Amino acid sequence: MSEKIFQEAFDAIVNGEADKATDAAKRGLDEGIDPLLLMDKGFIPGINKVGDLFETGRLFLPALIYSATAMEKATEIINAAIPVGKELVSAKILIGTVEGDVHDIGKTIVVALFKANGFEVMDLGRDVPIARFIDEAEKYGADIIGSSTLLTTTMVVQKELEQELKKAGLREKYKTIIGGAPVTQRWADRIGADAYAQDAGDGVKKVKKLMGK
Repeated sequence: MSEKIFQEAFDAIVNGEADKATDAAKRGLDEGIDPLLLMDKGFIPGINKVGDLFETGRLFLPALIYSATAMEKATEIINAAIPVGKELVSAKILIGTVEGDVHDIGKTIVVALFKANGFEVMDLGRDVPIARFIDEAEKYGADIIGSSTLLTTTMVVQKELEQELKKAGLREKYKTIIGGAPVTQRWADRIGADAYAQDAGDGVKKVKKLMGK
């Protein structure tokens, strides 16, 4: 019976069906399936498949958002059933669009997919000053700081964030990841960021790698 539930969980996420995802989560728990096993064998393979489909152009933005929402709903139910001390969260990520840039559609998708993969995320929104990135990371206890920009004119703010972290003696405390349409791996290397995410799916993979997962 477990295999059937795992398949239903997988299908619900791939098809972006939140009601079916929550139903599979509830029925799996009711049948006594370990919540972590239910996540590892059903839901996580589903969201990983979604990421692969999006990355290869076989699944488009609206479907990605539906799938991410379905995953978030299922994760909420499963997290509530996990014993204290065994939470699924494997990293705390602080993310925002840099000051001077008010674009945040791409970042919003990244946030949704990060949450769907079990990461705890604080979304600072758009037009975020460097000082706020640092202050909020300190308050939040972030493991990773992510910055996004869709404008070539504000890419420099990502560089300035790296520099300010160094000045504050905090650079070694955090892993940093950058993304956005004009951003490249070469830029990440040049400014000293720990990782570059080409898109939301790649961001999940890079964060897992940064956290040694």
